[in-house]
Amino acid sequence: MQARFLGSTPMLTESWKLCARANVMAAQGFLVDEVGGVSYVAFSGVQSLDGLEPFCGTMVPLSVAGVSPVYDGGMFSAVEKQSGGGGDNNNNIVMVDAGLLQLFLNIYHTPVFQNQMFEIKKKQKPVVFTGHSIGGAVAALSSLWLLSYYQSISSPPSVICFTYGSPLIGNEPLSKAIHRRRWGGNFCHVVSKFDIMPRLLLAPLAPITTHLHTMLKSWHLIMNSPFFIRDLGIQLTDHEKSELFRFVLGYVEATARSSLVVTNSFTPFGNFMFCSSDGAVCVDDVVAIVRMLHLTFASGSPSSSINDHLEYESYVEKISLQYLNRTEDELCESNTYEAGLTLASQSVSSGQEHMVKPIKDCLRGARRIGRTPNLNGAGLAIGLSKIAPLRAQIEWYKALCDESDDQLGYYDSFKLRGASKRGFKVLINCVKLGDFWNSVIDMLEKNQLPHDFHKQAKWVYASQSYKLLVEPLDIAEYYHNEDNRKKGHYLKHGRPRRYEIFDKWWRERDIYGENDNCNRNRSKFASVTQDSCFWAKVEEASNWVESVKCESDPRVLAGLWANIDKFEHYSRGMVERKEVSIDVLARNSSFMRLSEDLRVLKLQLPCFSPQVPGVLDRKVLP
Repeated sequence: MQARFLGSTPMLTESWKLCARANVMAAQGFLVDEVGGVSYVAFSGVQSLDGLEPFCGTMVPLSVAGVSPVYDGGMFSAVEKQSGGGGDNNNNIVMVDAGLLQLFLNIYHTPVFQNQMFEIKKKQKPVVFTGHSIGGAVAALSSLWLLSYYQSISSPPSVICFTYGSPLIGNEPLSKAIHRRRWGGNFCHVVSKFDIMPRLLLAPLAPITTHLHTMLKSWHLIMNSPFFIRDLGIQLTDHEKSELFRFVLGYVEATARSSLVVTNSFTPFGNFMFCSSDGAVCVDDVVAIVRMLHLTFASGSPSSSINDHLEYESYVEKISLQYLNRTEDELCESNTYEAGLTLASQSVSSGQEHMVKPIKDCLRGARRIGRTPNLNGAGLAIGLSKIAPLRAQIEWYKALCDESDDQLGYYDSFKLRGASKRGFKVLINCVKLGDFWNSVIDMLEKNQLPHDFHKQAKWVYASQSYKLLVEPLDIAEYYHNEDNRKKGHYLKHGRPRRYEIFDKWWRERDIYGENDNCNRNRSKFASVTQDSCFWAKVEEASNWVESVKCESDPRVLAGLWANIDKFEHYSRGMVERKEVSIDVLARNSSFMRLSEDLRVLKLQLPCFSPQVPGVLDRKVLP
């Protein structure tokens, strides 16, 4: 159905037309055009690889180009590191092909590209990046860059990427990061069934460098000629074609059988449209894509694996005509799931009857099992109502703490609790609530929920309310267990990932009238402190104050006092704006004890003030 939709839209044909023009007119560059209010940017498949051969086929972290002295490390901030990976585990680092990344950077840093992108961003209109062959890889990286740029905008314009015969560009963490960002639907990779290029990087390039050099030169000469003249340049011999085909096929088959257990191998992402002279089928499941890459490639020949890279114009034209000319009877026949599978299998089997069943089995395996996203969302809404009593018990606990005679407040009462049943019950409730919200995030990242789930006001406010109420208790538990001594402070080393995600949801909320309400001055203190990390910052500030008492190095002292100054300014603002709960100002709370420690410390400052110039001018916390 998706292949039929894409085939019937002008995007497929328009993007290919510009790709073909870019191959002829903009060697090593790109072309820009506007069709129907959509900006198209096509990168030429004729790119110079001189000096890049040692890097092609070698992956580098996306956060460091490795081969570019002018790399801007924030370009791909949204996908640089796979969320939830944690630590320095290389298995979680997003990596891309070094040579392809360098090609993108070479174009990105040109004034022409910068000017064109400035105009496109200024228009705030949809943009389609596209490219044939190596140009497709540059188009994919350009799309990732612009999607990362737009991530902080509440209603960004659409960014779509169409590639034709593009090599894979990155590893499994990149694929997962794109999936988690819900950007998979922004990419459509058109792959002819025999084309060797989309399978090429699944094999090591070093043993076949000579063959590749000859093949790419031949391709570039043909693509750069206005009429695709086939007898240009030096061609591979039949024996060399056979060697190349069998070598790549062996690695593609091995990858398909391994089910992608090798994290740092090249991995597909987005939608793959497998096409032949009989039609096309779209697949977005990673395992199914790799199996389809193998099944369709294995049914070809050494010559077809090379020639098919130059047949995309014919395939795009046939696909568009076939789907537009489908009769009503044919469309009705494909309404059932099994009938649709049969038609899809036949579309890419090209009359090879022995290929229909394995392709059909592969597509059947890619079917999403389980309830629809909307039903899952409805189920979570019921689950949210069921955990309401857990929240109510924590709110009741907070009220008891705030009214207690010991004047410790909510945070410190939980942190300093003994073996009380009440404290243990609250801890269990916190764990259960955390499990619920972790399951929400997990379902969202697996595309099991509606695409706009994280933008719905109900869930944005529910997650924010949960975070403000429960995160202070998570911070208290972290310091109660002295995890800071083993791992470091909470903000950098202990904060659960769900809170970072909820921060992002809250920042990106786009709810009518929100900005009108956020500037009103409070007349009384908040029911819960409006910065859920307030107490983590108090703990860090307390650590700085203790360090000042025993530090003698003037440079270290200056840094500590600078940190303390920032905290004083921050906390004073929170109190003045009444954005803290009354438990913050409880007589024996950590915050008030910190304020007293600072007051006493500053009275003692004359004895060492020459070492820390200007420190006597500081004011005590309110």
